Amino acid sequence: MKKKTGKHTRREFVKTSLAGMAGVFILPTIIPSSVFGKTAPSNKINIAQIGFGRIVSTHDLPLTIKHDIVRVIAIADVDRNRLALGKEWVLNYYEEKKGKKNFVDVALYQDYREMLLDKNIDAVIISTPDHWHAQPAIEAALAGKDIYLQKPASLTIEEGRQMSNIVARTGRIFQQGSQQRSVDPWPQFKKACELVRNGRIGDIHTIYIGLPGDPSGPEEPEMPVPGNLDYNMWLGSTPSVYYTEKRVHSQTDITSRPGWLRCEQFGAGMITGWGAHHVDTAHWGMGTEYTGPVEIEGSAEFPKKGLWNVHGNFKNRAKYANGVIMHLSGDYPNGVKFMGSEGWIFVSRGAVQVTSSDPTVGNTKLQALDASNRKILDSVIGPNEIHLYDSPEQHKNWIDSIISREETVAPAEIGHRSCSACLVNHIAMKLPGKLYWDPEKESFIDNDEANSMLSRPQRYPFGTGFAI
Repeated sequence: MKKKTGKHTRREFVKTSLAGMAGVFILPTIIPSSVFGKTAPSNKINIAQIGFGRIVSTHDLPLTIKHDIVRVIAIADVDRNRLALGKEWVLNYYEEKKGKKNFVDVALYQDYREMLLDKNIDAVIISTPDHWHAQPAIEAALAGKDIYLQKPASLTIEEGRQMSNIVARTGRIFQQGSQQRSVDPWPQFKKACELVRNGRIGDIHTIYIGLPGDPSGPEEPEMPVPGNLDYNMWLGSTPSVYYTEKRVHSQTDITSRPGWLRCEQFGAGMITGWGAHHVDTAHWGMGTEYTGPVEIEGSAEFPKKGLWNVHGNFKNRAKYANGVIMHLSGDYPNGVKFMGSEGWIFVSRGAVQVTSSDPTVGNTKLQALDASNRKILDSVIGPNEIHLYDSPEQHKNWIDSIISREETVAPAEIGHRSCSACLVNHIAMKLPGKLYWDPEKESFIDNDEANSMLSRPQRYPFGTGFAI
């Protein structure tokens, strides 16, 4: 593993970065030469990957590295075995495409914070567990790197707000992994939202979002921490708990769904896992991308024992300031259904699934795009009507934006708002009665218990509070 060099510690580096943030940041319209690393051959965008697991090997890296302007030069992961797999993956790709072994020198880091000190790195892709989203994004922005961040934006609303503010103040290009906003591979989401925004189903009054829960699991015994895993770093800002493989990720299968997804210590479960996508689509269709609900109530089943403890079946209701009522539950088909005064539109990924544990399994008849009247779907959006951001593919849009310095289809604030709407629904699952949310102040009205759940204690020295 590479070790940190130089006179300055990481904390001094972060403090210096913060000190320079007092002024006003203006995004340039023409890409400056400094965007590319000093040693980048042929003005390539040097990219580093933080986290190498299932989503990286099947999605993030394949869709990024294929663009010739990009060069992947570094990987960080707390698991040294996954570091080795990541380097092998990158070198094999370049050997196949370029016909040359060791086409790039892939630097490996077990601590991504050391990697961020490399000024030759222009941008980072963050594909880590949910509790390791906001902090590396904040530190990458302070280090002057552009950022692609897997959804959801954060573990808590407080973290998400910190992240969005710092990304805005540093002027970094940020893309949330909200790929339902891009026409590749799912053009139906943009089409559905444009039809809704242009009144093809009249005035929207109700939205139904289908999201499943997760099953519980058995108790798991304590196990020795593998020598290749920095488990303390993996836990990060969350409480220290004993190691067991199903709490973290498989030591033998990089393609399986990791166990942390079902542990509330590291994420909120399906309400943010798939909810970050579907709530984002609902916001896009309503035009409420920079706000959130004003009233929320709900209920959910939570496991009473076992390692996996995220929510199971649930039923929530949220009201927005525009009067639209959003229902979220596993009782509905996985997708988003917009109900209007003159009809309805339903949009989903159809029968697409990533792994065998995904919620679309067994639902092979699910329509990707449907409407109360098929003629609605044939309607053409005129030149003077609302045309939503046209993004070809989420990673390509990010790369194009790095070059142009124009905003991406899913910038930090939009990613945060989609996530925060999910998180307030998650809080409503746990508290009785109706909650009243102020989306401008991002706090609950007259409810101290609910407000206490907007953040979590952070274990020193990890967490956004210690990062900044």
